[in-house]
Amino acid sequence: MAVRGNSIIKGVEINEIVRLLNKAYADEWLAYYQYFIEAKVVKGIMKDAAIAELTQHATDELRHANMVADRIIQLGGTPILDPKEWYTHTNCGYEVPKDFDVVSILNDSIKGEQCAISTYSSIAELVKDKDIITYNMVNEILADEVEHEEDLQALHDDIADFVESIKSNMK
Repeated sequence: MAVRGNSIIKGVEINEIVRLLNKAYADEWLAYYQYFIEAKVVKGIMKDAAIAELTQHATDELRHANMVADRIIQLGGTPILDPKEWYTHTNCGYEVPKDFDVVSILNDSIKGEQCAISTYSSIAELVKDKDIITYNMVNEILADEVEHEEDLQALHDDIADFVESIKSNMK
């Protein structure tokens, strides 16, 4: 634990920050796996574009998990050690892919990103002007999550526009 580093935290309990970061840590691992497995099972139109996007997002989520774990340790906490506990601590959950078509996969992924944006926005609001290190880390992750939502939504919209174009040309 960084004793001097933690001494700059004012107005919020370190244990509460660790608790919230562990929930986010669980989310990141579940998001990593969700993107990883979705990239393996996705089918349909423009699936190669979806695979590239999902694979990149999986890499980013794993990087986020690493960042969050490092911060938990700096604060004197311990990241969740048992993967089974991710399900009991998660904010965003895990959506088992049931329908492997690109649009369904993208819808699930967009929903997950929206939850991550809400989660990190809440943490940022809590630690703003109280824990600058956590605040900066959370804002970096939040920027990635906003970009992920935009990337996924753009791909979703491109597919919808393409399908609509085909339908109207077939009339």
